[in-house]
Amino acid sequence: MGRDDGPRVRVPEQRAPERRPVDGTDLYFSVLGPVRARRNGETLPSGSPQQRALLTALLLRGGHTATASELIDAIWGDEPPSQALAAVRTYASRLRKILGPQTLASDSGGYAMRTGPDALDVTVAEELAAGADKARTAGDRGRARALLNKALALWDGEALASVPGPYAENQRTRLEEWRLQLTETRLDLDLEVGCHAEAVSELTALTAAHPLRERLRELLMVALYRSGRQAEALAVYADTRRLLAEELGVDPRPELAQLQQRILQADEELARPADDPTPAAAPVRPAQLPATVPDFTGRASFVRELGDRIATAEGSVMAVSALAGIGGVGKTTLAVHVAHQARKHFPDGQLYVDLQGAGSRAAEPETVLGAFLRALGTADSAIPESLDERAALYRSTLDGRRILILLDNAHDAAQIRPLLPGTTGCAALVTSRVRMVDLAGAHLVDLDVMSPEEALQLFTRIVGEERINSERKAALDVVAACGFLPLAIRIAASRLASRRTWTVSVLAAKLADERRRLDELQAGDLAVKATFELGYGQLEPAQARAFRLLGLADGPDISLAAAAALLNLEAHAAEDLLEALVDTSLVESAAPGRYRYHDLVRLYARSCAERDEQPPVERELALSRLLDFYLATAAGVYALERPGDRTVNHLERTEHPGLSFTDHGRALDWLYAEANPLLACVRQSITATTIRRAVDLLLASKDLAESGANSRQFESVATIVRDAATVTGDARSEARARTTLAQVHSTAGRFDQAEDEARQAMVLASSIDDIWTHCNAPNELGIIAGYRNRLDEAEVLLQQTITAFRADTNQAGEASALCNLSRVHLAIGRTASAVELAGQGIDLYARLGLTLRLANGRYALGLALTRAGRQNEAEGRLSEALTVFRESRQRLWEGMTLFRLAEVHLAAQRPARAAAFSEQALTVLLHIGGEWRRANVLTVLGQALDGIGQADRASVCWREALAVFDQLKAPESDIVRGLLAPTVSPQRR
Repeated sequence: MGRDDGPRVRVPEQRAPERRPVDGTDLYFSVLGPVRARRNGETLPSGSPQQRALLTALLLRGGHTATASELIDAIWGDEPPSQALAAVRTYASRLRKILGPQTLASDSGGYAMRTGPDALDVTVAEELAAGADKARTAGDRGRARALLNKALALWDGEALASVPGPYAENQRTRLEEWRLQLTETRLDLDLEVGCHAEAVSELTALTAAHPLRERLRELLMVALYRSGRQAEALAVYADTRRLLAEELGVDPRPELAQLQQRILQADEELARPADDPTPAAAPVRPAQLPATVPDFTGRASFVRELGDRIATAEGSVMAVSALAGIGGVGKTTLAVHVAHQARKHFPDGQLYVDLQGAGSRAAEPETVLGAFLRALGTADSAIPESLDERAALYRSTLDGRRILILLDNAHDAAQIRPLLPGTTGCAALVTSRVRMVDLAGAHLVDLDVMSPEEALQLFTRIVGEERINSERKAALDVVAACGFLPLAIRIAASRLASRRTWTVSVLAAKLADERRRLDELQAGDLAVKATFELGYGQLEPAQARAFRLLGLADGPDISLAAAAALLNLEAHAAEDLLEALVDTSLVESAAPGRYRYHDLVRLYARSCAERDEQPPVERELALSRLLDFYLATAAGVYALERPGDRTVNHLERTEHPGLSFTDHGRALDWLYAEANPLLACVRQSITATTIRRAVDLLLASKDLAESGANSRQFESVATIVRDAATVTGDARSEARARTTLAQVHSTAGRFDQAEDEARQAMVLASSIDDIWTHCNAPNELGIIAGYRNRLDEAEVLLQQTITAFRADTNQAGEASALCNLSRVHLAIGRTASAVELAGQGIDLYARLGLTLRLANGRYALGLALTRAGRQNEAEGRLSEALTVFRESRQRLWEGMTLFRLAEVHLAAQRPARAAAFSEQALTVLLHIGGEWRRANVLTVLGQALDGIGQADRASVCWREALAVFDQLKAPESDIVRGLLAPTVSPQRR
């Protein structure tokens, strides 16, 4: 095993601002790195190493005078030159000319620095550390961490770098020890606030650099344990015990042994970060209830019944009450009112969520659990991926707390079961359109419409007694026309209240007109539609058209630009209409420039479109314009990110334009912000006349699949499009959808499914004239064959791909295929050819001005250079690629590049740095890339850990990787079994 040059421990990125002295000078000195003096930000000359040693000795004396003999000892120690005194005077004279006589003063035969308290980075760091200590004592861990990060950011490499002399050496040792102490304190705080997963990488590197420092080992064990890696945590203890015995002949300190026992016993207290009582921990006590309406009316018996039921949560049962009723009957208003009255019984907080059960796509329980866990103080890194794990953690987090959960607008019992607390002391209120008869133990409440007296009382409170007293009969007619539905009454009363020139009789007359209502306020949803008829009937024709057509779009919300495209209007005209609809409460403004419908209003808008939109084809044309907008804009983003890629030339033509961007960042911002509406548009456009544009929109927005942020939703929509294309018999669309799905499955490590889709795409390609499929289907199948170690087949397919791309004059595609072929040649053992092929790909990418794809080329070249033994070059290419992937938000490629950098450092016999990069890769690839890629990272992490003497932890990583490879029947199983053989590790020989 070669000598490791140690990890480059990542100091937090936030740089502390340089603080200037308070004595009127503009000098700032740095010793936590190379010794420097700056004036107005410009570096001043500091002279020879011995002159810097004199400056160091003066700076670190805190303004006290140093005699000439003390300075001689500091610079030369016991062997000064014969002219040492003259040299000291010369150095001091030169420094005085640079710094000024007021800064470097002569005093009693010696010298002293006269600077302000903030003119030296060490002093600034000491102040920051002291402030962090005070903040931590006061319980403000967030501020303490921020201050420590600022203090550590002041270091710029080794303190007093290249400064000679015994004094500098002693100070260098002291400052390095202090830096480690600050780092340990900050890491301790990281663990206290739940950032354990993020801390593992840094702690792994630090324990490699300082193997005998037991405190670091202790922190690493806790971080691993809290990250769900119990076996690795125990392996760290085993490695530590063996190392201490071999190096020092001692056992680990008692604290470390006790920690091992707590981990063995699966100590639940150890698994939880420390409670944070500071104001920064306010999310731990959530207060999410919506505001109760000030004019809540009636429902006295229900308020009493539900209040009594909730109060039983203080006893021995968990209280669950479920309110059911038609839309608009006031379920949410009642539940929120009761919840506010019951707050005193739940001092630990209240959670609220709209489950969107009335719509076609209800909220996913795992998504809701993620939001609840964050509100309860759980760090993102500690939230597991699966529904069952999230539900279990949620119940554990609620254990011992008294929290009320309001689950509004539920779809069915299956949706809410994972969201219910599992212990006494908590209570849940559920609202839904359906009766939860299959919800065990729930107290069911059927909420009907208001009584006539309650309805009139609500109407009067909103409109005002003065206007109602004189027209009581008309008011009764109004509430009767509203079907005594609270939502309908509220909308009608609010409109009357905002129109002072109207009388109640005017409103009653409008409601009496059956043309303005739907079938005499029938039961069910039609009752709600009748309520909305009040607002819709008052709209100007252009407003009504906008209301009808915008409701056709399936997305959760819609941007102003997309709305303008759907309406075929200029943006300013569309905005005027939308804002008018917001004023009438028919549309909500979700955020500046974004609009959404309540689910019931959307249904009503669609019924209006079916009834009123003439000619009927206008509905199809509106959705077609929206699809054109998304496709044209996404194609522009694709072309901006991949100039020269002819994919955009093979997309369906659009009749209507989209947005155009010149800035890469803004283009990607648009794509990710529009992900949900865009994919909803694809899902909605699977008819025979639009499916080609729908599948092409998937091709143009493929970054959504590769980023990890929207991978699952992208896969779901692509599957729907594939199935629809199969049904309609559109072979071209089916082939493109299957090729896209092959890439999605391959990215997730599901190679069986990926290969099946790619092979079917190849079969379809033979029967259609589609250049895009002819190029991309063999490319995907070739990549998959390479992953599955069928290298001859992979080479044939990728050569076919290169030929197809060249025939299409698609140089970007050709470059991609060359890089893919490079990886195949690398696996075959043709390293020189692999380097050459990757270089050809990079040349093509560079010629086209590509940025993101050039990073892919550098990634491929980095792999080849690593195998060729040219590790320094490989590290350079991969580091360049990593920067681009991060800027482009390509999480998969960011994680894989970190993994490849780990391989580079392992090949260069730098195992500590390899371990650090592997840990970072595991963190990035946590929810993307699939188990196969994670197992590969674990394999390299195990090799790196074995190289730094942590053999037991390495074995844990390998066993975990082997379990994955065996399950997948992957050829890498044999490699890992070889690593686990006792003769492999130098530590076990």
